[in-house]
Amino acid sequence: MGAEDPTRVFRTATWVAVFFRAVGRFEAWLEGSGLGITVKQFPQGTRTAPDAARAVGCDVGQIVKSLVFIAAGAPVVALVSGTNRLDEARLGSVAGEPVTKAGAEVARSATGYAIGGVPPFGYPTDVPVFMDRDLLGYDVVWAAAGRPDSVFQIAPDRLRELSGAVVADLKTA
Repeated sequence: MGAEDPTRVFRTATWVAVFFRAVGRFEAWLEGSGLGITVKQFPQGTRTAPDAARAVGCDVGQIVKSLVFIAAGAPVVALVSGTNRLDEARLGSVAGEPVTKAGAEVARSATGYAIGGVPPFGYPTDVPVFMDRDLLGYDVVWAAAGRPDSVFQIAPDRLRELSGAVVADLKTA
């Protein structure tokens, strides 16, 4: 038998604490804002758009992917329909600078949340947000709520309003 990693339990406990704090932080932000948005948790997970669509019982296109990028050294977030692939050149064009995908640590530091659970708004600092025009084609969409097993339902116009997003055609042709 191989040697057990003595830091494994500590690292796991730390990750679990951060995981539960993230959704709590977003829910607290929602409650403090008085928006009337309810977070739903799904033990099977909502990390990917297909996972989230299966969990909530909606079309994959109704899932909002919150993708973090860097433009001119500053973070930007793209809200993209679950069925679409983001065109980075188009995002760069509307952001005014070329973009590169943010790594996990940069995404967490910019938004306060880990990849797979990044909500579309409620960040600790102002981050420019750009929204895929295709999301406006749905009555409601579902977005991450701070961790990879939690989402909330929202009308696309309300999503645009709360995130301060600039609506653009962001998908690949």
